[in-house]
Amino acid sequence: MITTTDKSLKRDACEVFKLIQTYMLDHKAKNGQTYEAVVLDIATRGWSKPALRDELYIQICRQTTENPKRESLVLGWELMAVCLSFFPPSIKFQPYLEGYIKKHQSSSLDPPDLKISQYALVCGKRLEQISHKGAARSLRKPTVEEIEQSRIQIFRPSMFGNTLEEVMTLQKKRYPNYRLPWIQTTLSETVLRLNGAQTEGIFRVPGDVDEINTMKMKIDQWELIACDDPHVPASLLKQWYRELFEPLIPADYYEECITYCNDADAAVQIVKNLPDLNRLVFSYLIRFLQVFAAEENCAVTKMDAKNLAMVMAPNCLRCTSEDPSVIFENTRKEMAFIQTLIQNLNTSYMEGIV
Repeated sequence: MITTTDKSLKRDACEVFKLIQTYMLDHKAKNGQTYEAVVLDIATRGWSKPALRDELYIQICRQTTENPKRESLVLGWELMAVCLSFFPPSIKFQPYLEGYIKKHQSSSLDPPDLKISQYALVCGKRLEQISHKGAARSLRKPTVEEIEQSRIQIFRPSMFGNTLEEVMTLQKKRYPNYRLPWIQTTLSETVLRLNGAQTEGIFRVPGDVDEINTMKMKIDQWELIACDDPHVPASLLKQWYRELFEPLIPADYYEECITYCNDADAAVQIVKNLPDLNRLVFSYLIRFLQVFAAEENCAVTKMDAKNLAMVMAPNCLRCTSEDPSVIFENTRKEMAFIQTLIQNLNTSYMEGIV
């Protein structure tokens, strides 16, 4: 579909086209080729070869355009949603893909008994997320388990990558009286239970990637795995904050945070002015960090208020500018804002709140 003189890319494009057709049941699978192997091959190729991504998305768009085969159509949209969990299109192709997805988001246009609009809504959200954070940064290729989670979460939303309100809605039946996200309190308590407050480099030293991904999949099913390394839940907790669909500190408050980053009274007032849910979740985080900032703990962890702010600020605030010089300058102010609150916010009002 894409004009290129690169013979290797052309060959890859032809192979991907056959794989897409196989996944959509429009092409017979090779002997011994499983459903899982096909989607894993597609996701891995797109993840590992940026030059192939636009071609892959164009082919999926083409195969889902006026497709009369109901099962094939559903599988095509499912495949697009899975791919958007792992890698974005190019900046140049993104507007086209956004337009194509948006065109299918109205339920009034759904074929009879097919919820294509649900797939399109999920694809739109995943495209927005993956475009901001880029292809999955792990050095490890996508796994069958991660792909299966991505597929399942089309109709069973994840606690990762959603808004705080959506996370609270997800847990409402299980924990109707909770005022805080279960995942936030559970991971935080796990870090403390594993003696994270006395572990050198906590929140700075990353946990094992495989263990983090396993814990992520399990906790999205309301389960916890046995773990003896506090760096694993600490890394996953940071990831949960970082991947919130909207930042913990809403964009409307960002400039105030930067302006008054070193003013304790003003910073405390900003927290008081946050929407109720954001205020509670953010205050819980600051109260949690204050445990680690205590002198008896940071003497062991080497993570004082300044260092804690350095690793946590990017998970709470998102610069609204795309100017590299502004981003660089604001990074220091974001850290100062979090440090100011760790040192000055009275979080006693959070005691007993779950």
